[in-house]
Amino acid sequence: MTHELRLMTIHAHPDDESSKGAATCARYVREGVDVLVVTCTDGSAGDILNPRLLEDPAVQAEIEANLLAVRAAEMDAARAILGVRQEWLGFVDSGLPEGDPLPPLPEGCFAVQDVETAAEPLVRLIRQQRPQVIVTYNENGGYPHPDHIMTHKITIAAFDAAGDPDKYPEAGEPWQPLKLYYDVAWSIARIEAEHQEMLDRGLESPYWELLKEREGWSQREITTRVPVGEYFEIRDAALRAHATQIDPDGPFFRTPNDIRRAVWPTEDFELARSLIDTTLPEDDLFAGVREHEAAQGVAACAKPDAERGAHEPAGVCS
Repeated sequence: MTHELRLMTIHAHPDDESSKGAATCARYVREGVDVLVVTCTDGSAGDILNPRLLEDPAVQAEIEANLLAVRAAEMDAARAILGVRQEWLGFVDSGLPEGDPLPPLPEGCFAVQDVETAAEPLVRLIRQQRPQVIVTYNENGGYPHPDHIMTHKITIAAFDAAGDPDKYPEAGEPWQPLKLYYDVAWSIARIEAEHQEMLDRGLESPYWELLKEREGWSQREITTRVPVGEYFEIRDAALRAHATQIDPDGPFFRTPNDIRRAVWPTEDFELARSLIDTTLPEDDLFAGVREHEAAQGVAACAKPDAERGAHEPAGVCS
């Protein structure tokens, strides 16, 4: 009897899936896990961050005139590289407000939506895909972009509502995910380790400026370190596919992957919620899930389909 493992990662913009947990997704896809990336917004407020694309005014103007289509095509390319499936929630990018005081967010954008209303399409996707594990951002959004914070809010609401038959009754049959993680894309310890290794090898570290700001960083707990060193090149290729959003000569790409594999060969996560038993620290987002699913499958085989609960698989008994 085989019980499919399913992972859903929920991100604010196209490119976030490739800069946060991408190697983990690539690993699980290649191990047979069904991985669905959910992209909340269209990325329409993004700037062109690749200096190479700003060198030719005609190229810049063409991209700016067709930014939605360009970013969608970049997302398609990154999705194919990672091997994941991907769905858009359809919200409008809020942009990153600047100034003092900050200007109001654009009318109708993602970050100003009612949380309960905005969570409905995510509940629908959760009930369709039936993931055991969900990954998103912490309450600060990973960094305080309004779309990242809103992504956190609707993910929490959807995680709580998806298994409740009284919530969003038109959004499909209830399904309760088992674990919720926050992505810990960067930690002070990781930056310091890569920085020191670069220096020890006689290389110029790209982290000097970043380390000057470390006193102001809030450190998240890392509960789960997933070994993914062999997938770093896939992650990098997916990130480069978002050509408008990534500087290919920027600091991230100046640290060789052999250094990363030597000192920090994992992607890291914070376990925020778990409805099953697990032992911390973990090295697998599905720690405890495999055993739970097998046990649920055996128990479900003894029941008629109509009597199975929101997390009991139907049609898997033979």
